[in-house]
Amino acid sequence: MKNNHSADLDEGERHHIVELISVSKSYQRGSQIIPVLEEITFSIAEGEFLALMGPSGSGKSTLLNLIAGIDSVDKGSILVKGLDISSLSESGLASWRSANVGLIFQFYNLIPVLTAFENVELPLLLTGLSGRRRKEQVETVLSLVNLTDRMDHYPSQLSGGQQQRVAIARAMVTDPAILVADEPTGDLDRASAVEILSFMDRLVKEFGKTIIMVTHDPKAAENAHRIIHLEKGVLLNPSQQKA
Repeated sequence: MKNNHSADLDEGERHHIVELISVSKSYQRGSQIIPVLEEITFSIAEGEFLALMGPSGSGKSTLLNLIAGIDSVDKGSILVKGLDISSLSESGLASWRSANVGLIFQFYNLIPVLTAFENVELPLLLTGLSGRRRKEQVETVLSLVNLTDRMDHYPSQLSGGQQQRVAIARAMVTDPAILVADEPTGDLDRASAVEILSFMDRLVKEFGKTIIMVTHDPKAAENAHRIIHLEKGVLLNPSQQKA
């Protein structure tokens, strides 16, 4: 995994890695169209740690899924590293996502019958890397999250904080440009949450990763460089900087 100090640059010196331009999204419930996001426009700098906040139903997770290429826009464009991902086919989007995005979930999404090592290795099985290279990359990211001594343990043998660290290692193992995290500390006690946030902060500062995190927790959001708020599908303050 590349060490990158771009996170040390001021906002004006960094390139935009993500640009959303007039993005709108709705869902259909029976015969009713439910608007979720309306005319969302903002940019995210390379190496930025961004927190998305807002009440339940505000569209935070939908916005995160659009940026991650899990869902597609109804209108507007999302550019990531200059590529308009909203123009990709479903298969093209899946291929792009596997190479460029690391996903971190609230409930870890680990496979219980696989060890920590095997869970982290999963994204690499589609890359064509040799077994030796896969082993090297898995051991590197497990070392990064201080779980080398737990790599042969199953999820049921790990604490919640350790499981989330495995999930972070899995998200990092392909060395993606972007990490998206949906309530990554929502199922953890305060001490474990602080530990997870410190790992995420390290990924930004030492490796220049771009992290976009949805959270309800103001304490978690304090770790971000910038906090923006959604309310009823509208972005309230796309340029707000953390005090």
